[in-house]
Amino acid sequence: MEIIEKAPAKINLGLDVLYKRADGYHELEMVMSSVDLADRLSFERLSADQIVIESNKAFLPIDHRNNVYQAAALIKKRYDITEGIKITINKNIPVAAGLGGGSTDCAATLRGLNRLWNLGLSMKEMIDIGMHVGTDVPYCLYGTTSFIAGKGEIVKVLEPMPPSWVILVKPRMSVSTRKIFQQVDMARITHPSMKNLADAILKQDYQAMLEHMGNSLEDVTVAKYPVIQQIKTRMLKYGADVALMSGSGPTVFALCQKQSRAQRIVNGVRGFCDEVYMVRTLN
Repeated sequence: MEIIEKAPAKINLGLDVLYKRADGYHELEMVMSSVDLADRLSFERLSADQIVIESNKAFLPIDHRNNVYQAAALIKKRYDITEGIKITINKNIPVAAGLGGGSTDCAATLRGLNRLWNLGLSMKEMIDIGMHVGTDVPYCLYGTTSFIAGKGEIVKVLEPMPPSWVILVKPRMSVSTRKIFQQVDMARITHPSMKNLADAILKQDYQAMLEHMGNSLEDVTVAKYPVIQQIKTRMLKYGADVALMSGSGPTVFALCQKQSRAQRIVNGVRGFCDEVYMVRTLN
């Protein structure tokens, strides 16, 4: 028996860093949505008590450093599963890109193993396991437009964001989320209103949504990697309705309601960056 799970990428329509918590994490408010760029994971039982990870990408770690491996190990330990598992990851989402690739793979693993081993886990139980792996995992378990708070464990599902084309541009570097947060100066960062952004989405007001989009981390990452601002400027020049960095970067995304304009942006940035994707919102 083989179980297959799709693991879509996420974009941050908004991200606000409120303050640094006593536990070392930052208190966040975010609005996220998923897009139709996805990894594909398959799950097969093994008789031997082991976790085997395979991937189409040679650079992807297949041991305890991988979020998928960590999720599987946590489930096996917590529910005393002595059966082995082989997980194959067909990777399409760029790594360390601000698109939640590792977190969405972890979420897909929790869903897949819950089905394969008939564990009957609730969303709350999967979120509890997922938070041990990554703070974006709870959102990725839902995978629809949502308001997120706390460290990432509080997820409130909104209306699906107004449909649009999404252009993703990943420059040639990887960004460490941990290192970006270490450089956050709470006295200097911007604070876009996630409440106003969520309200605009609930009202399906596309223009108001664009006006309230923002990312507290963008200036921090741009200071280290100016190419991010160059990509944003180029996307806006070619007609993007909005251009914003996702998560801690470095991926920049643009939204367009017209396919012809979206294609023009793709053509305009493709010579500037190798990794360019034109996808749809996914709800």
